Amino acid sequence: MRAALVLAGGRSTRFGDRDKAVADLAGTPMIRRVVDRVAGVVDEVVINCRSDQEDAINDAFADAEVDPAFAVDREPDAGPMAGIARGLEAVSAEYAFVVACDMPFVDPAFAEHLFERAAGHDAAVPRLDEWFQTTQAVYRAAPMREACLRALERDDSRIVAPLSDLEKVVLDREEIERVTSVETFENLNTREEFDRAVERLRGDRR
Repeated sequence: MRAALVLAGGRSTRFGDRDKAVADLAGTPMIRRVVDRVAGVVDEVVINCRSDQEDAINDAFADAEVDPAFAVDREPDAGPMAGIARGLEAVSAEYAFVVACDMPFVDPAFAEHLFERAAGHDAAVPRLDEWFQTTQAVYRAAPMREACLRALERDDSRIVAPLSDLEKVVLDREEIERVTSVETFENLNTREEFDRAVERLRGDRR
């Protein structure tokens, strides 16, 4: 079995006072777009979010074929690593593709490739130049969850902190670009980025 864990618990301070997870992105809530893109390569979908987001996110999937499970933060605003640890508690699959809810151009073929590369390892993590793409990577659920908890216990909140505890495969830019475009990692942090994405998606429909 394979899982997708979608991280939606961030406050989106640069996006304004709306929750960007459910913001209407060319007719579809953004988190729904992310899930729709990766649903075909996984057996289960888990969404990590704050308790005050759960109803709105649930509404976003009211007519969807996918019925995601929820892993609600015990402590809101504890950061993405805590969200990953919480979400992996709810995953029943051995491996999980972790992706942020603001990555609407995520490439399912790349997710599939990451699952294949992670087999027999604790993780497959892309690295563009010097930057690890930790929120578009595949992890073996149990080791990653434990690595996150250890990092949190030692008060190391860096999203890359758990990686040092994992036996991992690192995908470099050359390998990434053989499989996909770097557009897969594009995240929408601001209203301006969101509006440009809306125009692109509307253009794709013409």
